[in-house]
Amino acid sequence: MTTLTRWMAPTPLSLHDLVQLSRTIATEVAAGRHEVRFDPVERWHTRLPGGAYADVWLISWTEDQGADLHDHGGSLGALTVLQGTLTEHRWLPTARVPRLVGRRLAAGSSVGFPVGYVHDVANTGPEPALSVHAYSPPLTAMSYYQVDDAGALRRTRTLLTNDPEPRAKPVTAEPAALALEPAAYR
Repeated sequence: MTTLTRWMAPTPLSLHDLVQLSRTIATEVAAGRHEVRFDPVERWHTRLPGGAYADVWLISWTEDQGADLHDHGGSLGALTVLQGTLTEHRWLPTARVPRLVGRRLAAGSSVGFPVGYVHDVANTGPEPALSVHAYSPPLTAMSYYQVDDAGALRRTRTLLTNDPEPRAKPVTAEPAALALEPAAYR
């Protein structure tokens, strides 16, 4: 599984490796090899085997459940959507005007994200969603952010955690600085 590429984090795994790992585990979940639950109050999640260099998590999302704007500390990450559609808003610091850009991730979609990637993820539709997330090195910290009135990204807190759901709660609104990207860039 290890790819010999320039390391982007203190791990021998690449973004490609993590995307492939999340897809492989998603196939196992779809085949019924892992328990799945949906909780209408809190996002349900469970850790799955990920090997020596990665954490893998299975996360279910019912309507209006989401994760606040966050990063994954010093970890690379990837996610694969198995069921439903998730909405992701990600911070684009290299845009002419830095901003949050939204996209929909439908069942079968996979994305990888480097160290420093800031995003939120939510299920804004009525159909329950299910996703597999992989992090390498294994998750040890998450920082949370807000976009201030000047349009700048501000860190609000950092948690030491080995759990991608340290404070699951329902989503109440979309970020104010949202710009949906054209379909050609999804």
